[in-house]
Amino acid sequence: MLGRLVLLALVALPAAAAPTAVATFAGGCFWCMEPPFDALDGVLETTVGYTGGEQPDPSYEQVSSGKTGHVEAVRIVYDPARIDYRRLLEVFWRNIDPTRDDGQFCDRGSSYRAMIFYHDARQKALAEESRAALAASGRFERVVTPIRPAGPFYPAEERHQDYYRKNPLRYAFYRKTCGRDRFLREHWGEAAH
Repeated sequence: MLGRLVLLALVALPAAAAPTAVATFAGGCFWCMEPPFDALDGVLETTVGYTGGEQPDPSYEQVSSGKTGHVEAVRIVYDPARIDYRRLLEVFWRNIDPTRDDGQFCDRGSSYRAMIFYHDARQKALAEESRAALAASGRFERVVTPIRPAGPFYPAEERHQDYYRKNPLRYAFYRKTCGRDRFLREHWGEAAH
């Protein structure tokens, strides 16, 4: 009888969830940073939002003013058994202009700066390694993208989440006219993501 109760108790236990990890990148307009990560096998969730500044729970308008210190960013929850952080870094670099420290593409200002926010020592080491490799490659005249420790992340308003899915025509027009795709094709060719 006791054996049957133990067996029943074991069957009733929920299966342990697979461990997940978080990555955070800023690459200019957060609308444009969500789709390349959503397309990756092993990425479980993306959320656009604000990070890097001091003001708690800022609004889009406050961040856009440049007075909060925050940047537009994407937080990525991923399964490290299916996709490695190195692959996420590769996709990040192939979606930004690493030579700019005043914004990205048609968007200028402190809230549009590109940055890598690391969540642990391994992410920091891999981010620094990838930045050094890109700088040494000669693909760009300079690489100025900072690498900083992750801090609080504040999800953006619902209207910004999955913007490319909710507003595909507006998104496509914005992306084309902002110059991002042209720049990425010029520098990465078929390897652009």
